[in-house]
Amino acid sequence: MTDKPYKTTFESLYNMEAHIGKEFGLSDWMTIDQESIIAFAELTDDEQWIHVDPERCAKESPYKKPIAHGFMVLSFASKFAYEVMAIKDLTFGLSYGFDKIRFMNATPVGARVRARFTMIEFDKKEDNSAKYKMKIVFEIEGEDKPVCVAEWLGMGYTA
Repeated sequence: MTDKPYKTTFESLYNMEAHIGKEFGLSDWMTIDQESIIAFAELTDDEQWIHVDPERCAKESPYKKPIAHGFMVLSFASKFAYEVMAIKDLTFGLSYGFDKIRFMNATPVGARVRARFTMIEFDKKEDNSAKYKMKIVFEIEGEDKPVCVAEWLGMGYTA
């Protein structure tokens, strides 16, 4: 398992099947800043103090500073996917949902996160499409325990 970011380019959507059980991408690190946490809190109406109030966090939180929403970190799945994979003959792709999501660690403001992608399943359809499942491990720099582990389903279509 490498520690350097890398991207896999699939010549065809159907080439993804050969990567079942294999890691195929690692994103760059991304810093989680307070401005992004506040913007996410306002957008989702989840303005709990543990996310938006640094002074209160310093006094009352076990983390001593604000933490990002778990859903905020998860929402970067698309950003990281664009960093780690390209499919040359893809006409368009859709998010199909998640089979499993676990938030396993807090992401304090200022932390750096990245994502590892592994292909879990691939199901070719008869209409020039395929459904596939990817495992995403959202890592936090300096921590053994990931922030989040998710199984993300995608649908891809070719011409």
